[in-house]
Amino acid sequence: MKKKISKLPFRGTAEQEAQLKKVIDELKHDKSNLMVVMQKAQDIYGYLPFEVQEMISEGMEVPLEKIYGVATFYAQFSLAPKGEYNISVCLGTACYVKGAQAICDGLSEKLGIGVDECTADGKFSLTACRCIGACGLGPVLTVNDEVYGKLTPDDVPKILAKYGA
Repeated sequence: MKKKISKLPFRGTAEQEAQLKKVIDELKHDKSNLMVVMQKAQDIYGYLPFEVQEMISEGMEVPLEKIYGVATFYAQFSLAPKGEYNISVCLGTACYVKGAQAICDGLSEKLGIGVDECTADGKFSLTACRCIGACGLGPVLTVNDEVYGKLTPDDVPKILAKYGA
């Protein structure tokens, strides 16, 4: 599954930039620290937008395409911001055959965003995952750490309403 790049404008702060520069300065002596720097950058910003990848590239003297390659290869990295409420729909085999795609489509339609996107107000983001280990409850989705199972498309509006949508 190809990762989407955020369509929202970058809103990094001077404080975040200072934090990232400090991390880079501490770790730039060893190129094998690239993943650590990227993880810390994602902790600071919540995701790895192009602007942050550029800062890492310049600070660590690593080609930008290498950073992008790492960011798109490993599932732990996100190129799009996460909303206050991150909704993740399990599309693993058990959930998928029980109708998870219809759940995902309903969320996408109701929120006006696609998978790996965030609403313009930053309230909701939508992601898809491969398996959360709750196959007996499929189809399953999570909103942050709250799990919802045995869903139908009719459940989508009720779940979203709980979070103010």
